[in-house]
Amino acid sequence: MARNSRPPVTGKHRVARRTKIAMGAIGLAIAVGALAVAVTAGRTGEASADPADPSFFIDINKVPAGNNVNAALKKKGAQGSFTVNCGTNADGGHQNPDNFIAQPGIKNGAQHLHDYVGNLTTNADSSLKSLLAGGTTCKNGDKSAYFWPVIRIDREDKAQNEQKNQKAQQQQKGKTGDVQEDKSAQDAKDAQDQRNSQGQGGGGRSGKARQQQGDQNQNQDGQQQRRQDNQQQNNQQQDQNNNQDQNKQGQNQQGQNKNQQQNQNDQNKNNQNNQNNNQDKANQNQGQQQEELGGIQGANKEVGDNDGTIIEPESATLKFIGGGAQDVVAMPLGLKILYGDAKQSTNGPKNARPSWTCTGFEDRLTDLYPICPKGSKVERIHAFPNCWDGKNTDSKDHRSHIVFANQQGKCPQGFKNVPQLQVTLVYNVPLDVQQNGEYKVDAFAQEKHNPRSDHDDFANVMSKQIMGRLVNCINSGKACKE
Repeated sequence: MARNSRPPVTGKHRVARRTKIAMGAIGLAIAVGALAVAVTAGRTGEASADPADPSFFIDINKVPAGNNVNAALKKKGAQGSFTVNCGTNADGGHQNPDNFIAQPGIKNGAQHLHDYVGNLTTNADSSLKSLLAGGTTCKNGDKSAYFWPVIRIDREDKAQNEQKNQKAQQQQKGKTGDVQEDKSAQDAKDAQDQRNSQGQGGGGRSGKARQQQGDQNQNQDGQQQRRQDNQQQNNQQQDQNNNQDQNKQGQNQQGQNKNQQQNQNDQNKNNQNNQNNNQDKANQNQGQQQEELGGIQGANKEVGDNDGTIIEPESATLKFIGGGAQDVVAMPLGLKILYGDAKQSTNGPKNARPSWTCTGFEDRLTDLYPICPKGSKVERIHAFPNCWDGKNTDSKDHRSHIVFANQQGKCPQGFKNVPQLQVTLVYNVPLDVQQNGEYKVDAFAQEKHNPRSDHDDFANVMSKQIMGRLVNCINSGKACKE
């Protein structure tokens, strides 16, 4: 059983692109006097990491026993199994934020990091041809692609963050006080200068000088009044002339307004056409933009809103079982299967599956992050759809061609039972991290690390020989391992 080669860290995260943007926003907030708000409120202004919501965690002892539908199906139909050993990606050697099944050809399209086992070449541009030419981590030569989102531990030094916030607030308060003090001093100086120029303070004119100045001002006021009266008469005559001109101009303006309105309508039509053209170009460039969004950054391989220290699975068991069927048929080469829904908050709960539990508690599954008792470990169980339409290796929604059997292991009419892949991942998450709600699954930003967005992907690239052995083991009731 492989152990995690990178122990969880408890220090600060590296400065990711998201954090750099947040720091830039903080700098702007200083200029407008709102630093405290920018540091303590809002996802884009946080100086800390992005933890999962505390309501996403549950004590596994509070989850009802007996609700694991996968366990119930195991008791029905063919009892054989086929386990392939492909390792755990313990060194994180094969990880990327791609998904060639759901978003083919879009680099970083998943916007969260995947762990891969099996095929060594899996990326956004993978095809059946490229996968067949690739190597594999599987001991028996299985070149299939198996991948799931990573789990991260997100410990935060809360005391340090509080100290930073307090220090920032003190600095901002000091700067605000300095500005006010400087302004008050300037106002006082301006008032003193005004008093000095009017002779109301020290250094003013004598009483006689002030009287002489007053007489001179009265003479000037009389002359000024006469000039103003003459100017008023001239203005009245000018106003009459202007009114006559304006009436003529108004008639001309009405004609011009009609022409301008027509021109504006034509311009609006042109603008609408340009907007449509620009939207078409934007849609064409979306794939290129994705290349710049969600890319891996830093030693912790942080992607988008997904930060923290990656913890690799202690064990990754890839087992094919009957899934309740009396017998199964071979999967076609290139068959693509999705488990769960990475965008369940957008798509709704239909495809989301409870997949979380603890070792020793496999009789129950939950759609929340489990808090396990001492001696038990966090576990994810992904049981894939197992009813194939008999024709297609993929579909437009990546789901219609393969669906789940019912609780009796039966497929819908026209569908065939194929081996059910069950991926079981076990993680050695420290107990205090569980209790403090400090671990989370990588996800799209809108999921906010919701455990219901847990998912898994598989593409069958097994040779006919391997697939033949797999089907035979299940249908004959053998427990095979390769």
